[in-house]
Amino acid sequence: MDDGEREQALLTALTTEHFVLQTSRSATVTESVGRATVFLSMLSAALIGLGFVASNAALVRPYLGAVLPTLVITGLLTFLRLVQNMVENELDLARIQRIRAYYHRRLAGEHDFFADAVQGEGIMRATWAAVGNAPRRAQLLLTTAAMVGAVNALLVGLAVTLLAGLAGLSPGFAIGVGTVVALLAFAAQVAYINRESISQPG
Repeated sequence: MDDGEREQALLTALTTEHFVLQTSRSATVTESVGRATVFLSMLSAALIGLGFVASNAALVRPYLGAVLPTLVITGLLTFLRLVQNMVENELDLARIQRIRAYYHRRLAGEHDFFADAVQGEGIMRATWAAVGNAPRRAQLLLTTAAMVGAVNALLVGLAVTLLAGLAGLSPGFAIGVGTVVALLAFAAQVAYINRESISQPG
């Protein structure tokens, strides 16, 4: 196989790989939306159910005792999978950017097609630029995983507040404890997102 045939074969392979990676990205986004929708639908149903039992004080505690752990566990599992999807999506995008950089270097000539794939310092800067974001960790707070993490933190804080109230603490102190726990829970989840993310700032 001469150089021309090899180059044509490589271009064909890269085109196929580009399509496969884009399909993979679409699949991760679809799964993320689906999982987040299921979790938020469960939360909505739980709140509707709470409205039905709120008029009966004897039912509220057993209801919350059954529903809150279910929501917290489901929320944490959803969060973990959303982080995995985010990382998979980012890996796919980085690989697509490498292919686009090849297109630019070998095929674009004097044109600026695919030029964004080779701008900046390193592949991750180009990856962030491809989705219109600056390469900052703060952008991770705008992800679906962070949104679900915030809901999880609120649920954990609510559970702690209720437990503190049942333990005989004053309402103000119980709310304070629940708020602190909610903030710590959210911070822990954000730290997990930061650790798992492949993005590099700067």
